[in-house]
Amino acid sequence: MTQTAYTLPHNLFSVPDISPEHGRDAVSGHGNIPVYVHSYHSEFDAHELIAVATALVSPRGKGIYATDESPDAMIDLLNAATGEDPKVVEKRFTEEQNKERRKKWRESVYKAAPSEYISGVILHSETLLDFKLGEILIEKGIIPGVRANGELTPIPRSEDEFIVQGMDDLLARMQAARAVGARFSKWRAPIACSSVETGFPSPLSLEIQAETLAQFAAISQQAGLVPIVEPDVDFSKDADLERSLDVHERAITMIYERMKAHGVLLEGSLIKPSFPQPGLKHPSREKVTPEQIALATATMISRSVPIAVPGVLFLSGEIPRSSAALEGLHPSSLVFQGGLPTQTAVKYLAAVNALIATAPQGSPFTRLPALTFSYGRALQGEPMKCWAKGDEEGVKRELEKGAKACWQAARGEII
Repeated sequence: MTQTAYTLPHNLFSVPDISPEHGRDAVSGHGNIPVYVHSYHSEFDAHELIAVATALVSPRGKGIYATDESPDAMIDLLNAATGEDPKVVEKRFTEEQNKERRKKWRESVYKAAPSEYISGVILHSETLLDFKLGEILIEKGIIPGVRANGELTPIPRSEDEFIVQGMDDLLARMQAARAVGARFSKWRAPIACSSVETGFPSPLSLEIQAETLAQFAAISQQAGLVPIVEPDVDFSKDADLERSLDVHERAITMIYERMKAHGVLLEGSLIKPSFPQPGLKHPSREKVTPEQIALATATMISRSVPIAVPGVLFLSGEIPRSSAALEGLHPSSLVFQGGLPTQTAVKYLAAVNALIATAPQGSPFTRLPALTFSYGRALQGEPMKCWAKGDEEGVKRELEKGAKACWQAARGEII
């Protein structure tokens, strides 16, 4: 029997479970598959995954807004946005009040999200399942996604390298996310990076992260969700640009080797890497230019990301603290301390796309997939300050301003 949008495939959770009269599955469509599909993928599933993955990076310039901070991290950010001492602000609210603050903030920013520039939004499971705020995005034509990874625990005897938790019940959680409207998922794996002499990352860490991301991608597709694998190479140590580029290449190459071993449909997947860059402790950090970052980034993508992958969504980067610094503190809110400043993240993205736009004929850069953004704090810093003051119009204005800047950068327009 020919499969259609109303025929049950083998995977119940990949059925378009929202009626077309609501316009919610228009992004998926259903037609011919433009690639050879192996027997372990149904054509129905493959088309859905490919259509959603492509829509997340199309048309050129659109990208993803990452709003998947853990509840504790979200409250820390909201407290800091007031401009007061966060410890003083923290004492004003009960746990129930903080939950309501998280919900109200998300409602505000989702209503303000400009669909002209944002294709998708990554939600925390609390936001998607408990608050049920994916509906706001769906009505705007923005694709909801869900954070799949759990929290971090250090690799034994290596406090600067981490194991990502959350694999045991992953399939059930992804099926639940899809049932309420999610169409993609994201798993972040932090990778320490330092000079050769300092010795990070360890071979064991690279193997762990590659295998974990591959398993996540396969399970995500099993649940009918497009997987976004996120190898986040940190820049807190003493690596120079060449070393950072080398670590990025090795990590991403290993990830795709394992993804192929797990039978992941690459055309229905995306990747969210960091920009290769010198570490904060390397003397070249202050001198490196966006053009140098762009050349390293384009080189990394051309050498390590298979051409079958429809798009690359860069993260703005976060700096992991050592586990020793976390003693007695909540890990979900304190493992990271910010990342690239907003202007820097936008400049790097603009520079790499400008480089590609001017690449000569025959350059491998002309064959790269869509290069866009999946930014969180780089997009929401100013809107959050407005929200803390009760300025809803300011939230809309600042989010649109930031999203448009990222959209322009992803189109190669220098700002």
